[in-house]
Amino acid sequence: MKMRKLLCLGLAAAMLCTTSAFAGGLIAENPAAAKTQPVAEVEGGKLIGFMRGDTYCFWGVDYAYADRFEQPQKVEPWEGYQFAQSYGTISLIDDQTAVGADEFVWPHRYWIQSDHCQNLNIWTQSLDAEAKKPVIVFFHGGGYANGSSIESTAYDGQRLSEFGDVVVVTVNHRLNYIGFTDLSDFGGKYVGSGNAGLADLAAALQWIHDNIASFGGDPENVTIFGQSGGGGKVATLLRMPSASGLFHRAGMISGGGTTISNNEMAKKVGNRTVELLGLTAETIDEIQTIPYRKLVEVSKEAIAQVCAEEGVNSYRPGPTADGVVVMDEFVNVDGLPMIVSGVYSESAVSSYRFGDFRHHEWDEEETKAKLAERFGDKWEALLAEWQKLYPEMEDREMYFYNNTMNGKWNTAKTFTELGAKVYLYEFDYEAPVNGGITAFHCEDLLFIFHNVDDPMVNIAYGADPDAYTVQDTVSSAFLRFAETGDPSSEDLPWAAFEDGTHYAMKFNVESQCVDHDTTAYTEILNAK
Repeated sequence: MKMRKLLCLGLAAAMLCTTSAFAGGLIAENPAAAKTQPVAEVEGGKLIGFMRGDTYCFWGVDYAYADRFEQPQKVEPWEGYQFAQSYGTISLIDDQTAVGADEFVWPHRYWIQSDHCQNLNIWTQSLDAEAKKPVIVFFHGGGYANGSSIESTAYDGQRLSEFGDVVVVTVNHRLNYIGFTDLSDFGGKYVGSGNAGLADLAAALQWIHDNIASFGGDPENVTIFGQSGGGGKVATLLRMPSASGLFHRAGMISGGGTTISNNEMAKKVGNRTVELLGLTAETIDEIQTIPYRKLVEVSKEAIAQVCAEEGVNSYRPGPTADGVVVMDEFVNVDGLPMIVSGVYSESAVSSYRFGDFRHHEWDEEETKAKLAERFGDKWEALLAEWQKLYPEMEDREMYFYNNTMNGKWNTAKTFTELGAKVYLYEFDYEAPVNGGITAFHCEDLLFIFHNVDDPMVNIAYGADPDAYTVQDTVSSAFLRFAETGDPSSEDLPWAAFEDGTHYAMKFNVESQCVDHDTTAYTEILNAK
């Protein structure tokens, strides 16, 4: 049987109660025991979760199974009970050889890796099938190469579930070479292999649709969102017929867009990988047992060779419009409420990388020198436009500005024309640690998930009361969006995008929706 953590009825009963009649015995009759180790019944069988406070947690739940490069299939039913009390394996990823520059403010954690990583984690306040709570599903970042549902402790869904009385789900799926190597020219079970990682996500959404009521969730009110590469995954799901009807709101946080790659390059790389491995159409199935590190080595060589032959500078495995799993056109947009966003510094110039820990002490002359250092002779013209956009900030903050909103207007325009209703935001809050750390790529997730108090990430925030103000504002708006499709409130109105406007919510200690037209700034910046 292909299920992990499989338990027979007798073993589960022995561990959880003193009788052999587990299903109708102590758990059913003893409320204290039921709260300690709750049971939920899903399509394949029964799951044993656990409690953290009043939150029901079910971790490492298998939503599908797939052999390498094949499409995900439903899990096999099991007898007895399956534990869902620890995180499941994550996708195989490249070796991590260096500590990230953002580790202090955004600590990472790594986990056991496997080809078989199709699992998800659930936090909920109810197991009542009639509760019909909004469901929020998160897809992690890391491009299509790295990351996991637990890479940051900020992804923990308990506090968001408690704060909003919602069901929170985070998802693992296949990445990089096992998720996006196109072997479709070899036919059969390899058709769609170039988008296997996205097929996993569609399978996760199907499992959620079929089973989330057992965790108090409403399968007709599902919000998907992802950050960075996770935003790209959301954008791709908008092109996937297999995901149609499985979600009802979408968020692309500092990621995503309206373009997708053609699959011809992916096919060439996949075919060259097979060739370098010494395989043929007759022996292709041996690729399923090639050690992952060897697959990585050979895939990288295949990419280098094909890029050189095609005159292409670079290629990264990722989703393509193969016409099987992913379409060239959008199929899941009409009538969809959406959030599209960015942050003040993103990753290019955030002060955790380029700050000197005293930028708030720069005097006027030092500020001018720093701006000239970064922007050259354009700095004065840029500053004049920047001051219109950020009258609440000090001039020295422009040194760390990385405008990404122009691309967001284009994204919003495209999706609005396709029938979506789009809300935009920029996250601007500056953490007080190390002399001030301007808003960096992925920071807003901590606030969406309401996790300022998480012990691993609150070193940079926990002493600042403003962080809690920002957290409640951001998380509350996101929860309104998940519940109704509209993040606006009477106290914090948020106008949707309309062609010709540049409305965006600016989240900060004092948040507000403004006309945030960055066009003039961008024109000066890009002028020859």
